[in-house]
Order: sequence, then structure tokens, then C-alpha cells
Amino acid sequence: MGANSLPSDSTHDLDEQISQLMQCKPLSEQQVRVLCEKAKEILMDESNVQPVKSPVTICGDIHGQFHDLAELFRIGGKCPDTNYLFMGDYVDRGYYSVETVTLLVALKVRYPQRITILRGNHESRQITQVYGFYDECLRNNWIYIQIQFVLCSIDLLIVDVTVLFWFHALKQSHFLFIHHLFCRYGSANVWKIFTDLFDFFPLTALVESEIFCLHGGLSPSIETLDNIRSFDRVQEVPHEGAMCDLLWSDPDDRCGWGISPRGAGYTFGQDISEQFNHTNSLKLIARAHQLVMDGFNWAHEQKVVTIFSAPNYCYRCGNMASILEVDDCKGHTFIQFEPAPRRGEPDVTRRTPDYFL
Repeated sequence: MGANSLPSDSTHDLDEQISQLMQCKPLSEQQVRVLCEKAKEILMDESNVQPVKSPVTICGDIHGQFHDLAELFRIGGKCPDTNYLFMGDYVDRGYYSVETVTLLVALKVRYPQRITILRGNHESRQITQVYGFYDECLRNNWIYIQIQFVLCSIDLLIVDVTVLFWFHALKQSHFLFIHHLFCRYGSANVWKIFTDLFDFFPLTALVESEIFCLHGGLSPSIETLDNIRSFDRVQEVPHEGAMCDLLWSDPDDRCGWGISPRGAGYTFGQDISEQFNHTNSLKLIARAHQLVMDGFNWAHEQKVVTIFSAPNYCYRCGNMASILEVDDCKGHTFIQFEPAPRRGEPDVTRRTPDYFL
């Protein structure tokens, strides 16, 4: 049995789990724990600059928009029929971060040579506590779900309008109270399992030694790919420094390095990307991290491209999404796509807060 190969019973279980996840049905906490331990074993063997062969389809931010991820697979091809490289930001902001990241990790475990999952700036403990993934993990807690189910069931049994009005007010206060309790005392086990796993995600990838892929951008502390290979990446994303820059920086029309308005990373000009590409014999830098209305956007005389794969971002931005197909001959084609048909939103307790934007 080769490295990263799985016993037949494990393969069968994984196939069933992937089928379940494709229906947007989450796994149990124990299943998530086992899955992430297997993923950790695979990711430990991957490089900070993970080599990737063509053909491969390169994807940008997903941000918990599960049904749009399913649409991406419908258009781009199912894994393992299509090789995929995802450049981070699987969680936060969308309604289904848990299902989204679980599916991608399950595919990684099932087909480790067919899918590469890089780390984005949202694959972090600090960021996920602010932008939704942490709260979503709490709300997916079984006890929390059962309490809501009971309250909703009682609602259906009440026929008196006055009593129903009173119960609605009481139910709303109970939802808020229960949510407060779970945020303070509830189980965050699934969140901890995933955020521990995020530390092992590769930081960058290199397609056929020519296309450098990462979530954010370049760093004044990094001149060569060997600089990146020397990192100890198994840690929370730092607030500053080279590792932070790779996940947070953005290309800019102005030359040189600039202070990023994000408060982390830098902006970098065409002179910076040209020098980096020349030093490392690269033809293209592919990155994600920024909303672009057409789903992709060229910069620096087509030496840098931004790819964004979450259509109608946050369910309100109206943008297209795209993926980049790199063929056997290293030619590339962008495929744009629109949002998947709406399948109905989760209940009121899972609405995206305004501060997400």
C-alpha cells in the first residue's frame, strides 16, 4: 500500500461521507475529528511551496458559499476527474462554512494527489472568531439544534392567536438567550479541530515550476521560493512578517511596497512582481483574496492575476466568479460562472451579520 493510500473500508466510508456532504449535510463531530487527523497526516508531508502538475484548475475564495462550490464542481468537473488547486478562504461570511471546508478536506483525504488546498488569511483562529465560522460551529452543535427544533415544533401546535403572539416573543428571547449561552459555554470542538488543521495547510503552490499560487501576495522579507520553503508554517497566522504577508498582501498600481489598508501585509507594485518572477523563473503569480467583479482580474501587465470563486459574494455583491484551467501544455483558460440557484437560506439564527461586509 503506497503512502497516503487508504484501506478499502476507509475508502468506502469516505465515499459515503463525501456523498453526504455533497447534499450539504454535515458530518458528526467524531467523523470530523477522524477526518482531520487523516488530513493532518497527508498535509504534514506537503511543502510550503507545494509542487502541482498540470492539468489543474485553480480556484479562489469560496467563503462558505457551499452551493456555489457545488456549482464550481459542476462546471469545472468532479474531483478526481479534474485536478484542483484552491487558494484559501473556505470559511467565514457564507452560510455553510462547516459543510464547505469539510467537503474540501474530505476530498483531500480521498484524493490527496488530485486536490491541493492552500491556507488563506481566514484559515486562522483570530479571524474565524470574528467573521462567522466560530459561531457557525457552535450553532451546528446537536443540543443547540434540538432546542430550536422543540421550540419550532411547539409553535406549530399553538392555534390561539394571542398565545401564538406571546410565544413568538418568548421564543425570540429564548433563541437569543440560548445563542448567548452557547457562545459563552457551548462546545467549540469542531472549530478547534479545524483551526488546528489549518496550521498544516501549505502556504503556496507551484504549477509546473512556472505559475506561483498563493492566497494573498508578496513580502519584502521574501526574495526566493527557498525563503518560503524554510518557514515553520505550523502555527497561527502571525500579525506581521513573511508568513502573514503571503496571506494578506495585494497587488497595486503604484510601484514599490506600500502600507496595506487592511492593516496586515503590504501592497506591491509591478516592479516588485516583475523582479520576483524574474528571480524565481516564474511566468505568472496567481492569487485570490480580493473581490473582483468579473471573477478574475489581470494586473502588472498580465504577470499577476486575481481569481475569485464566490459569485454574488456575501449573497449581495452581484459579481461573477471564475476558475482558471491550466492545460497539459500550460495554456490557460478562465471559466466564469454565476451563483447556483438559491436553495433557501438557513433559519434566522444563521443570518449573516451586517459587519461581515
